[in-house]
Amino acid sequence: MLHIHEEAARCLMCENAPCTKACKTGDPARAIRSIRFDNEKNALQWTADCSDADLERAEQACIHYDKPIRIRELLSETKKTYAQSAKSDAPKPSLAITFCGIPCENPFFLASSAVCTNYDMVARALEAGWAGVFYKTICKQEIREVSPRFDAVKDGNSFAGFRNMEQLSENPYEEDFEILRRLKQNFPTKVIIASIMGQYEEEWSELAKMAEDAGCDAVELNFSCPQMRLIGMGSDVGQNTELVTCYTTYVKQVVKIPVIPKMTPNIKLISQPAMGAYFGGADAISAINTIKSITVSPMSAVNDKLTISGYSGRAVKPIALRFIYEMASHHVLDGSHGHQVDFSGIGGIETWNDALEFIKLGCRNVQVCTAVMQYGYRIIDDLISGIQTYMAENGKEHVEDMVGELLPHIVQPSDLDRDTIAYPKIDTEKCIGCGRCHISCMDGGHQAISFENRQPHIVGTKCVGCLLCRLICPTGAIGISKRIHKRQK
Repeated sequence: MLHIHEEAARCLMCENAPCTKACKTGDPARAIRSIRFDNEKNALQWTADCSDADLERAEQACIHYDKPIRIRELLSETKKTYAQSAKSDAPKPSLAITFCGIPCENPFFLASSAVCTNYDMVARALEAGWAGVFYKTICKQEIREVSPRFDAVKDGNSFAGFRNMEQLSENPYEEDFEILRRLKQNFPTKVIIASIMGQYEEEWSELAKMAEDAGCDAVELNFSCPQMRLIGMGSDVGQNTELVTCYTTYVKQVVKIPVIPKMTPNIKLISQPAMGAYFGGADAISAINTIKSITVSPMSAVNDKLTISGYSGRAVKPIALRFIYEMASHHVLDGSHGHQVDFSGIGGIETWNDALEFIKLGCRNVQVCTAVMQYGYRIIDDLISGIQTYMAENGKEHVEDMVGELLPHIVQPSDLDRDTIAYPKIDTEKCIGCGRCHISCMDGGHQAISFENRQPHIVGTKCVGCLLCRLICPTGAIGISKRIHKRQK
């Protein structure tokens, strides 16, 4: 049986996809993209009118460097499970939500980064369906970038992690504020947020006032860029609670629009600078910026020299979620003792499900960068469609209903159930006898899986229920049994 997500991940997601041009009666490229971004329930609508001959032509037109995507088989396997979903004509739930009191058509924003550095880029993104933008950080210093600027830890055709050496906007700051003015004028229902960075108090205040005068809906304070070449900027500020409080307060005194400090992950306790932002009057907090890192490869060298810079992409998502949780569950930041701060989540978001995890931990919107750099603004289609389908299936009428709903389910390690156990359960029909579970259990577990005649068997007297085997299994043949009380030793 073809694994649909593995096959969809092979797709190069070509511009003007040859497979779709050859098909003529549908859009197989769009269907494959839906599967790739965890939106497989909506994939078949794009090929509903395609005959087998249409899909065969599409497959023959595939220009993959290795072997063509198995389009017919991929869609056939998808149809076995999701055929009914494609026929649904039920109205889609609204994704509207407010952030800092600002109405947003959906929770999806471009993060302040290389994906939003000029008018044309942002305009195309807004037209594609993004609710708004945190524009590339504006400063008054001269920004001189290096070449190359990027490196990646690859996983097949995609980035598992992405290293970025860019600093701030290279445009003159007057030009950037004019771009923001035009964006708000031409897209009045979209949310336009300026990201700024100053070097001292007056500069922070001046840039914030210019953002307000340009018509921006809010201003983000970049306290978190990890690769500034000037001391006292970026993450140097975000690691200093006193400076976070000071600069936030200065900005709040000069503008009426919401003020959103952006936190650095390059710190032990994010709650400390976040509290500084709170007591400085912040309306919301963005987190996280990139994580300080180093990659050692010829592709990361600048004239044969290496350096520390920022790391993003899928690999950082669990770290970003941890920081969001620590702020959203904090006994002051949660709003129970004073004014409420909103949260904007950043870090490793590629699919609607990634975004949903941030929302369920307390975010009212999410910002996307690395995924756009790989796949383009078009991922907004599956972000919107996927989360709408989830809401419809789970009886959620408003995004608001899901904000923070996971927080009560997260506890300290000392509060976890340590008196019960759940054993692995092998589905012999799905098992292909590869023996991966046996190898991992023998060498990295508790030697609790025997392997005879290419069939694994759980040795109950040795199994501790760690379920490493379930993670290793390539076919999903290992499930989980009912949880039972542990036997007394």
